[in-house]
Amino acid sequence: MTAAFNLNDPATFPSRRVEAWKYSDLRKYLREAPPPSPSAPVPLWGGGPFEALGGEAMVFVNGRPVGADTRMVCGDQTLRLRLISKAIGTGHTVSARVSARAGAKLLLLETHEGEGAAYIAHTRLDIDIAHDAEVIRVVLVDEPEDALSVTQARVKVEPGARYRQTIIATGAKLQRFETEVAHHARGADVRLDGLYALSGDRHADLTSVVTHRAADGQTSQLTKGVVRDTARGVFQGKIVVERGADGTDARMAHNALILSERGEVDAKPELIIYADDVQCAHGNTVGTLDESALFYMQQRGLSAEEARALLTRAFLFEVVDRIEHDGAREEVRAWLTERS
Repeated sequence: MTAAFNLNDPATFPSRRVEAWKYSDLRKYLREAPPPSPSAPVPLWGGGPFEALGGEAMVFVNGRPVGADTRMVCGDQTLRLRLISKAIGTGHTVSARVSARAGAKLLLLETHEGEGAAYIAHTRLDIDIAHDAEVIRVVLVDEPEDALSVTQARVKVEPGARYRQTIIATGAKLQRFETEVAHHARGADVRLDGLYALSGDRHADLTSVVTHRAADGQTSQLTKGVVRDTARGVFQGKIVVERGADGTDARMAHNALILSERGEVDAKPELIIYADDVQCAHGNTVGTLDESALFYMQQRGLSAEEARALLTRAFLFEVVDRIEHDGAREEVRAWLTERS
């Protein structure tokens, strides 16, 4: 899923003719390799949306690392991965690797901070989680409406490890988050959550593939989205259970609200199972706000606008409330409240 795309090679730019990209036609907007983004200074103030939670920072500005582009984690650590785009009409690629050694506990706070316009940002992130290690990855995205953004994460989960991921996407001209998980099971536990909150003409695509390669692994996935105006949300989730991966417990759910006549949601949940003795399920719903709930809240003094806002926030916060780190959960709640 992640190997083909290269920002410097237009022949690799996917179009809707590529099955995995049929809802997110990158070639529609990008036909030639963009000029490279220039170097830019690191912001002298502020440490990003998660600054209050401390930890070390791993910073990239227009694709260039400020320091190391790899990090090996031992013990209990917090790492703020800041991907800053200060570009106008240019393109850049980030390549980074984060590894958690056996028994480590890592809180990975990833922020995509767009300060330019009409840029194309491509992020390639490798996350290796060793035996009995735990990684909680929380991603906040704040990019301009005319940007193109593709993030591709490859995650290797060794036996006994735990991986928790929550992506909060607000969209762009085209914004895509891919997560490809190699699940080596034998007690390993993966949770992939995400939400998209879109308005205007913004487009967000959350795509994932989880491959269970050994027995007795767990995967849980919950994605929720809200689409307004002419925005478009895309969810593609695939769980593959290979031969020999008996005892797999894998569950996936996607729920979305369309709050306008011209909004669009495309969803494609998939289960591909080659093993016996598994418990696997997926569900998908797309609808509108409950009119009876809106009426009930208005009868108690709220305006129609206030009622819609509260119901929408409660719908999305089900994903936020699953973040297992208290500080990260509260920061995300505050960040999302400001934008909803």
